[in-house]
Amino acid sequence: MRALRGLLALARLLRVAAHLLVGLAVLVLVFPRRSAVQRQWHIQRWSAGLLRCLGVELRVQQQGAVPSGVLLVCNHVSWLDIACVHAALPQARFVSKADVRRWPLLGWMVAAAGTLFIERESKRDALRVVHHCAEALRRGDTVALFPEGTTGPGPELLPFHANLLQAAVSVDAPLQPLALRYHSAEERFAAAAQFVGDTTLVQSMWRIAAARGLQAELKLLPAIDTQAMERRALAALVRERIQAALRV
Repeated sequence: MRALRGLLALARLLRVAAHLLVGLAVLVLVFPRRSAVQRQWHIQRWSAGLLRCLGVELRVQQQGAVPSGVLLVCNHVSWLDIACVHAALPQARFVSKADVRRWPLLGWMVAAAGTLFIERESKRDALRVVHHCAEALRRGDTVALFPEGTTGPGPELLPFHANLLQAAVSVDAPLQPLALRYHSAEERFAAAAQFVGDTTLVQSMWRIAAARGLQAELKLLPAIDTQAMERRALAALVRERIQAALRV
């Protein structure tokens, strides 16, 4: 059984490697000649393809349409979270920690998709990113972030950092909570998807590729009006709503 899982994981990772090369070619050769809407189509198609290559089934539960100029806020479990969100909402521009940009190939591809990078330890850099996010929201862009600041095991959320939520508060942009859960027939919160502790990117990719029946459930919860709200109260509210959705 272990040998069969190893062969399955290897086959999936070979497909992932080929898929990454296709994505690289699209970014270099196609993206420069495409409009924003056309780029979003490619992002959605590539992200959904990555999930298929890894054997991950994505199910999306949506409560109403997602408006433009919205701040998406999602809990953070894995490096795969971005692909799950982009497969459903390809217009999202993510805010990600600067370390991701240094990942081989994946980091460059994430940057080319319009990601905003932040040095988490720098308060000055946080102010810069808040400003850029606010400007993007004012233009009608969709910005996405993980307010936990790092990945967690899944069942219980880490504390939400409120700093970046100021971008939505400052321009009265709506906030869209997203609840993301990886599960299988045996586990309500699949251990294979967890990207925590000393786990490396390679180890995480292998565990996901070797998993059987891994599913990702993305719930789009009702949007929150941020007018007249204080960022810390907003962080507490959105954390409470995502946590409640994960328990259902």
